[in-house]
Amino acid sequence: MSAITNILVKDDSNPLVELTFVPVANRAFPTWRTQIAGVPTDGQPTAEILANDRLPDGNYRKVFKVTIPEMESLGTAGTAAGYVAPAKVAFKTVYTVSSISNQRGTSSSNANGLKVTMGFLQGASSTTATGTLDQSSAADAVKSSTAPITRLFVYNEDPT
Repeated sequence: MSAITNILVKDDSNPLVELTFVPVANRAFPTWRTQIAGVPTDGQPTAEILANDRLPDGNYRKVFKVTIPEMESLGTAGTAAGYVAPAKVAFKTVYTVSSISNQRGTSSSNANGLKVTMGFLQGASSTTATGTLDQSSAADAVKSSTAPITRLFVYNEDPT
């Protein structure tokens, strides 16, 4: 696979904001972080691969984590003295996606498992059956994707 590159992701703001995750570590487990102006490093959203292992039984274990910090600030408190405290991280929301794929699995079986998981995460229900994305267009997109994290889960590829 080619060198680690930026990854663009839209968030859930209204209107949507596109976040650019820039590679900050290209080692055994790559890490990406946004570079939002005015936000301290510990307040930047991050994405990282925590595991991409072949287990002793021959199966593959993959773990991917996204961390979204929520910033807080004292705002104008204390401005009478001419000082405004810098923004700090109030809390972090962390999502981890993990899979164990069988050594006999194919790209089709891995893509199907990932797509079904994505269906749950995107809001499929007893009334919509599709979630927020049209399942027809999403069907082959997973298997045909050239995106590094999708290829990690479907083809067991190292994204570096």
